[in-house]
Amino acid sequence: MEFYDTIRSRQSVRSYKPDSIPQDTLQRVLEAFQAAPSWANVQPWELILVSDPGLKAELQATLSEKNPGRAAIVEAPIVAAAVGIEGKSGFYKGQASTPRGDWMFFDLGIATEHLALAAASEGLGTVHVGLFDFAKAGEILGVPAGRSVVELIPLGYPAKTPSRVPRKDLKEFVFKDRHGQGYL
Repeated sequence: MEFYDTIRSRQSVRSYKPDSIPQDTLQRVLEAFQAAPSWANVQPWELILVSDPGLKAELQATLSEKNPGRAAIVEAPIVAAAVGIEGKSGFYKGQASTPRGDWMFFDLGIATEHLALAAASEGLGTVHVGLFDFAKAGEILGVPAGRSVVELIPLGYPAKTPSRVPRKDLKEFVFKDRHGQGYL
């Protein structure tokens, strides 16, 4: 798939086929995650690929009943639990380098979107699930101190293609030289 088509085609998929993902396809998606940039190349991340149905059910229980991504956690053949390593990104000699502090969330956001775009280019669906009990998910997955499950990403073949969601017009958020000044 052509790069810009991939960007435009990636959508939040919340319904999955049970079909397994071929190992070579999964490998390419993981390598896209691996290729993401990070602050000073510290790569403050880990991924836990969850395919065990019992563990996926336990993870599902960390989401509220109203979370639209809830069913996807057990439907998708794999749930990628994105784990952030705290205190590495944005730090120098143990001190935060900027007033914004830990950049781990920023770096992990880039890496998880690399994963989502690579998945879309392979015909796979993903959804970024961020509203869940992080501490409980970490406990379920045995994540040690100093690390945190930041996001759960169901990964698999879409059971149905979601409708395109509207995007803001560029003139609503792109400015030239000063805020509020149109770029065109």
